[in-house]
Amino acid sequence: MRKLVAALACRIEGSRLFGKPLQRLDIAAGITILDQLIASLKKISCIQEIVLGIAQTPANSIFVHPAQKHKVDYTFGDEEDVLQRLIQCGEKAQATDIFRMTTESPFVYFEAIEKAWHRHLQEKNDATFADHVPDSSNFEIIALAALKKSHKEGENRHRSELCSLYIRENRQKFKVGVVAVPESLKRKDIRLTVDYPEDLILCRAVYQHFKEKKPLIPLQDIVAFLDSRPDLLQLISPFCEEGYSTMYK
Repeated sequence: MRKLVAALACRIEGSRLFGKPLQRLDIAAGITILDQLIASLKKISCIQEIVLGIAQTPANSIFVHPAQKHKVDYTFGDEEDVLQRLIQCGEKAQATDIFRMTTESPFVYFEAIEKAWHRHLQEKNDATFADHVPDSSNFEIIALAALKKSHKEGENRHRSELCSLYIRENRQKFKVGVVAVPESLKRKDIRLTVDYPEDLILCRAVYQHFKEKKPLIPLQDIVAFLDSRPDLLQLISPFCEEGYSTMYK
């Protein structure tokens, strides 16, 4: 029996914005990006478990609290070797496959997850990618065995936060599927990651506007809202080209 586990790599340090996963989307209610992400993934039936892969430095022990709050498991691992932390999460939960997205990402393209998992199983993929949607609403489903192969055969750069880079650079060694995405969602002028203070302003505005739909806010609705708010798109415009330049290699 296959088991899909969401492995969420957590780290407090950040050169541009400190403690990104713990930044608040709703200041008054104390809802963080990580709270929103975990709540979203708990609504996805094919994701059987969530495990936080916490960087093993004293400052990062702060992530134990949200794990306990949401009743999800956690493990500690090397701060720089993010790929190994994902593998540890999978091993702890006895996963066959890992669902992966970054923990500074409050809004997942949830509409495609079940379909992607079904395709991943049906086609016997090593990896199934939902690419080309706004930055950080995308996700990856990767067989645990493929992650272990990447760690063994890859270089240090493949073991960094670029966890799928070895697979993407060596597709001939893996069976890879890519989820078809509507043209209306292929928007490189939109990013839904929180890497800079300006990103946080935008994501807070999205969250406040769609609070009645939380945690699962349709991506098409977010795009339509942002199209009505050129002031928000202008805020994050300087970071879009840089962000997308390293994606989907």
